[in-house]
Amino acid sequence: MPVDHFSLEAIIRPNILALHPYRCARDDYQSGILLDANENSYGHSIATAVNKKDSYQANGNNEPDLLLAQHLASPLHRYPDPSHPQIKSAYAKLRGVTGIENVFLGVGSDEVIDLLFRVACVPGKDKVLICPPTYGMYAVCAQINDVGVVKIPQDTTGGRFTVQVDKILEATEQDPAIKMIFFCSPGNPTGATVSLSAIQQVLDSPSFKGLVIVDEAYIDFTQASHPGVSMSATILLPNYPNLVVLQTMSKSFGLASIRLGFAFSSPELNQILSNTKAPYNISGPTATLAMQALSEESIATMRDKVQKLIQGRQFLLEAFNEMKQDLGPYIGGLDANFIMVPVLNRQTGKPDNVRAEKVYQAMAETQGVVVRFRGKELGCTGCLRVTIGTEEENKTLLERLKATLDQIQ
Repeated sequence: MPVDHFSLEAIIRPNILALHPYRCARDDYQSGILLDANENSYGHSIATAVNKKDSYQANGNNEPDLLLAQHLASPLHRYPDPSHPQIKSAYAKLRGVTGIENVFLGVGSDEVIDLLFRVACVPGKDKVLICPPTYGMYAVCAQINDVGVVKIPQDTTGGRFTVQVDKILEATEQDPAIKMIFFCSPGNPTGATVSLSAIQQVLDSPSFKGLVIVDEAYIDFTQASHPGVSMSATILLPNYPNLVVLQTMSKSFGLASIRLGFAFSSPELNQILSNTKAPYNISGPTATLAMQALSEESIATMRDKVQKLIQGRQFLLEAFNEMKQDLGPYIGGLDANFIMVPVLNRQTGKPDNVRAEKVYQAMAETQGVVVRFRGKELGCTGCLRVTIGTEEENKTLLERLKATLDQIQ
């Protein structure tokens, strides 16, 4: 029998009832050639495992390989190490960071983002600042934690996305409730990197007394695009205790499924995050795979796949440039494993949201190729975000995209 005196709505916090959850790529489509979630299309980079393209596909074809055996070989009846110093040491070495006291491990970067809200912001009082268009989880975590959001849009002039440091600092001067600033670098969905000089300006400003978080999910693609130049904000860590740098194994390492993220911060903040996290937040199988992925051989494999994806990105750019009747020049930056390209109206020659969304849906539902429609984001009218695929996938994408564009005029 129903309990008449109980109402779930009456006990759930109003900000949660009003929540619009983060919508991930798999909410829309789960099969086909998946070029919508910025995964590594060449798969994982663990050199000691079976590393065949057909052994694990993001399209749901989960054929057994040695990764499963490695999962089962770990002591599943025991709780895992709560701190994983070996992973921290190996990852710190990879990134040129001095020691494990600066490294925190999370269940993907998303857990770290949520923890930062929980340790730094007072619900119903404090605020964070974001720079749209940007990664959607910052605003979702803010609402979950009942934290206000201040938006300083990026300058989208000429299809290039640039954070407006002067307006950011003006906002922090006017509103001392702002406790954190999030920079996504390279940006999602923009692919544009925030300059280290811009980040330093904010870190140095006496008007802002909170944390600056730089989310570097795509940093290995950025470094490969700028050889010999340090692009990561990790080089700023020794001088800035107010800096947090987020990274992940989901993108360049091709390990989105194991859900492992990293935060570099001051030892003091790292300790606070460690005190606050759930016990045993990183599972034993995840730790086993992470350590294998951080071997010298696996890192070399990862970098080789990153180079292949950059070559694929150039291949698609050149092909898109030949489709001037239907596609405009790419917008944003080229520092990640995806391209943002506007779909044009053939009559006006301008970006067209209606046509772009129809193309996106037709590609997924009739052509078996899934990209991401991003036309509703600031400065992204008519845009599709296309993850770089394998050589074969890129060719299939072009063939089917051309056919779809001819059908949907």
